[in-house]
Amino acid sequence: MSNYTTGEMARLCNVSVRTVQYYDTKGILHPSDLSEGGRRLYSDDDLQKFRLICTLKAIGLSLNSIKNILESDLSGKILTILLDEQVKLLTNEIAEREKQLEMINVIKESIHNTSIIPANTILGIEDAMEKKKKVRNKKKLSLIYMVVGIAVTSQLLLLAWLIKSQIWWALVIYICFAFFSIFVSTFQLKDIVFICPKCDTVFKPSLRRKFFSVGDHKVRWINCPECGDKAWCVLRDERKISEGL
Repeated sequence: MSNYTTGEMARLCNVSVRTVQYYDTKGILHPSDLSEGGRRLYSDDDLQKFRLICTLKAIGLSLNSIKNILESDLSGKILTILLDEQVKLLTNEIAEREKQLEMINVIKESIHNTSIIPANTILGIEDAMEKKKKVRNKKKLSLIYMVVGIAVTSQLLLLAWLIKSQIWWALVIYICFAFFSIFVSTFQLKDIVFICPKCDTVFKPSLRRKFFSVGDHKVRWINCPECGDKAWCVLRDERKISEGL
């Protein structure tokens, strides 16, 4: 069995040495052994686990969610569902790209043969441009979600300070921002369904339960209405699946 140093682990997984060290301090990936000089040593199993962690990070899971999933009794099932959902999204994206390539080839052929672009092709171009615009808007909205998420973590402390200091005009602004945060979060969750890793049930809880469930935009800790057990359920955006985005 091979032993890998922190530097070798970083090179094999194309990350920085500091990243490997950080995952150790966060309890996500501990070294299997230490050298006589106190250096971290990782096994082949550690390497495979770290590659999996990097994959999960790349598809959008937070480090806290990755840690919780790896520690779960249903880690294998949860990871399988997550990767299946990612396959669906990528398959839809590939199909959309293939349609766009086909449309471009039709346009090139039309220009070559007649120098006139057919009307239905123009409509296809407009449709593709509209879908691109939606994708850009979704990316901008994701950035808004991230900013709002960071702001929410400090809201309670700020609220207490404003009340204590009696800065009423700032308190009004704070309340307006809080309502905006709730609205954005609700909008984000309205098309989300959950997949239970224990019984494979796909369910759509109330917005209140979605909003107050713990987790991130990939997995949430919530009760399944079918089997009644609480687990890290995988989120699926029905709108993305139906639109092929």
